[in-house]
Amino acid sequence: MTGRCLLDNKDFRILIVDDEESLREVLSIMLHREGYRVEAAVDGAQALARLKDHAYDLIISDIKMPRVGGFELLRHVRETSPDTVMIMITAFSSTEEAVEAMKQGAYDYITKPFKNEEIRIIVRNALERRTLRQESRRISDGARRQAMGGLIGQSRCMQELYDLIEKVAATRVNVLITGESGTGKEVVAKAIHYNSDRRDLPFIPINCGAIPENLLESELFGHEKGSFTGAISQKQGLFEVANQGTLFLDEIGELPPMMQVKLLRVIQEREFRRVGGTKNIRCDVRVIAATNKDLEAEVKNGTFREDLFYRLNVIRIELPPLRERREDIPLLVEHLYQKLTGRTGYQIEEAAMRRLLEYRWPGNIRELENLIERCVVLGASDKLTAQALPLPLQATASGGAEPAGIGPEIPDSGFDLDAYLGGIEQEILQKALEKTGGVRKKAAELLGISFRSIRYRLAKFGISPDDEE
Repeated sequence: MTGRCLLDNKDFRILIVDDEESLREVLSIMLHREGYRVEAAVDGAQALARLKDHAYDLIISDIKMPRVGGFELLRHVRETSPDTVMIMITAFSSTEEAVEAMKQGAYDYITKPFKNEEIRIIVRNALERRTLRQESRRISDGARRQAMGGLIGQSRCMQELYDLIEKVAATRVNVLITGESGTGKEVVAKAIHYNSDRRDLPFIPINCGAIPENLLESELFGHEKGSFTGAISQKQGLFEVANQGTLFLDEIGELPPMMQVKLLRVIQEREFRRVGGTKNIRCDVRVIAATNKDLEAEVKNGTFREDLFYRLNVIRIELPPLRERREDIPLLVEHLYQKLTGRTGYQIEEAAMRRLLEYRWPGNIRELENLIERCVVLGASDKLTAQALPLPLQATASGGAEPAGIGPEIPDSGFDLDAYLGGIEQEILQKALEKTGGVRKKAAELLGISFRSIRYRLAKFGISPDDEE
């Protein structure tokens, strides 16, 4: 499979730690047949004694044991042998403890009773991940930022986020990303995927709130030919398309109740049926969900299933709003300018930067990107001045009232959005033509649109450029 390391099992040494003799024997025999060098310890105390004289690539340990338990063993391993990968064993009722162990550095957990094939896959993936981690340990800060998929920031909360993404990416557990709108939840989901051993396999995003309820089941699970009116052929669903990769469920809080039930079953059973189908289809998909809603509150008021919430919320990543990491704004501005223009060295007037730092950014990074795009298109130079900022930011001052946003106030009587956006579009087109001396082709390049598109837009507003024939 693409992206897999070619591992020689005999090169890996595994220690099994459990106070149940039968479980130690089953795991030892199975993994020995796979070619690994396997040893066993009756509890954590014996494991600690062995670790004084031997190094292990992988340890599989029960959580609850006499004398020294799994948590204490895990902490010791993380401190003394960070290259050793640990997998925890737990009873189904102890899932919370297993998740806590993963937060402390375990690679994954196995619930009793388990399937042998599940153990083989987890062990192989854990050792592959260990090999990849060893090969890439000494990456530079710049390479690390590149591996984070475009996440920008050097603030403490961003450094903590990078660390958490790296830890989570090494596992196969489901992740729930929460935070305000515009904080970059999909960017984080992609960073998790592309830092995982699924990086060469599909990353499939879907906005749960953007698809009509009657089409959502078909979109997720596919359908058979003739299963409903309009189903003229068989269709694969996104779970099938994302097999062995990652499915990103954005706006998961908008998922209708019936679909919550179906999604829960897929996550639990790792199989589904197409609409109108009779055959169960197995799938290996990592689910990353995101929402700007308070799902705990949604659970309390009965609009979101509690059991689904706990299945999704194995690991939670809470993204900070931009106002809580203001020190990252200069870096973000430079990055966004380079992204829009392909150039570096964007100059920012001190008064303009002061206003950017004082503003509360209710739309977060998305709002900042829109602002920089507007300033680049309408600006007369490569320097951002306070006068070039929208009026709400020009009015921002220390101790003053915080503006609600860049856009206009919306009266109770209603608002003509098309007319407002049309006015902005017309102004941008005219400014772009002024900047390029009326040459439509250059104006189109400046705005990042095709010549055909700018010709249509100019005709729509009755604008006659200087180069019109």
